[in-house]
Amino acid sequence: MNRWLAAAATLLLAAPAPAETLGEAIAAAYRTNPQLAAARARQEALAETPEQARALGRPTVSASGGAGYDELGAGRAASAAATVSLPIWTGGRVSSAVRAASGDVLAGAEGLRDTEAAILEGVVIAYADLLYNQQAVEVARVGIERLDRQVAEAQSRFGLGQATRTDVAQLEAQRASVVANLADAEGALATAAAAYRAAVGQDAGTLSAAITPPDTLPADRDGARRAAEAANPLLLQQRRLVEASAARIDQARADRAPAIDLAGGYGRGGRFVDGDWRGFETAASVGLALRVPLLTGGLVPSRIRQAEASYRAERFQADAAAREAVRSADAAWASLAAAQARGRAATEGLAAADLALQGVRAEYGFGLRSTIDILVADQSLRAAQLALAAARSDTLVAQAALLRATGRLDAVAYAVTRYGAVLPRTISSWRSVTCRTGLSTLRRISTSSSTVRRPIIALGWATVVNPGWK
Repeated sequence: MNRWLAAAATLLLAAPAPAETLGEAIAAAYRTNPQLAAARARQEALAETPEQARALGRPTVSASGGAGYDELGAGRAASAAATVSLPIWTGGRVSSAVRAASGDVLAGAEGLRDTEAAILEGVVIAYADLLYNQQAVEVARVGIERLDRQVAEAQSRFGLGQATRTDVAQLEAQRASVVANLADAEGALATAAAAYRAAVGQDAGTLSAAITPPDTLPADRDGARRAAEAANPLLLQQRRLVEASAARIDQARADRAPAIDLAGGYGRGGRFVDGDWRGFETAASVGLALRVPLLTGGLVPSRIRQAEASYRAERFQADAAAREAVRSADAAWASLAAAQARGRAATEGLAAADLALQGVRAEYGFGLRSTIDILVADQSLRAAQLALAAARSDTLVAQAALLRATGRLDAVAYAVTRYGAVLPRTISSWRSVTCRTGLSTLRRISTSSSTVRRPIIALGWATVVNPGWK
């Protein structure tokens, strides 16, 4: 077993089971976040535009009618008519409009993916921050309990003449400092809990520190770059916008092409005279209508130049988005590597600090160490505990940033909840999937593809299991 996958976390007491997992927090946010729901609604509205563009090439039927009374002429009269129009040749207007609208829909889908990733990254950040502050509070409480025992021991030794009043005062001063640290930690915990509630949509319980790293994390920096170039949602969104802009050039050019429609009409009228209905002759017509733009005052050429300029701008934006995708992947990979290195160092430092405190306390009992040595060792242990907790939280945040940069941060990156709901991974198309968790129903937009089953087990804080440090 990798020595970094199981490390003693003596900084914390066992948490009440079951602890709330990151997968559950993401599932709750995905189910209830209003910003994500608004983005989905906007995408649904955008998805109607291709259908509206196709309607321009389909037949239309309309009916009209009228009735009136004329004292000087026909008296009471009425008429009705129906007309039918069928576009036969549109000069490419309809096809180019459909391609442009479809490109907008695809771009919107990628934008929705990035919105989802941004929201879920915020959930991970809130979870990591709250987890760190919960651990910081526990570190301070355990430290106070440890110093209480040390103060009591020093007072007993003072009563026996084996320690001075200064020794007791030094320990009491250290204890007061840790009490102040606890007050600060509890204030930061309340702030983090409020941020978590805003991100997830519910109050937090005790969070689980046992988080399995997502299977989709890139193995190296080059892999992260390739993944970002292939799947970064902002980059893909910009590429779809380029395709839509190219279609709009064709759409602008089509305005100077002729159009042919097949049109027909049917109408009939009548009047009511002396109690009898007298109908007029029925009228019907069928014909072809040809429209040829001869002079537009420069409007069509101007629209073509405008569309071409917009296309060039979108292409430049796509190049910029590609650079930004690689930059974000590099930055996230560097942050993750640094957090993992800090985690390894903090694990070693915690083990050394714990051993040092135990040794100093034992030697203090034989008079080989002073009170200052105990205070320094105790402070070193608490610093190592907080360093390990901070490295773990930083690792979670860096993993989420890397997943977002590579287009892999979605609701199934941390897929399994405590009750065993497995959500399908999004690949291409969208549909509605309902997943039962035993106590609640999670509903999300997804696709039928492969499923990933990765149990996230709610463990206590006594042991750190697979924190993701390689």
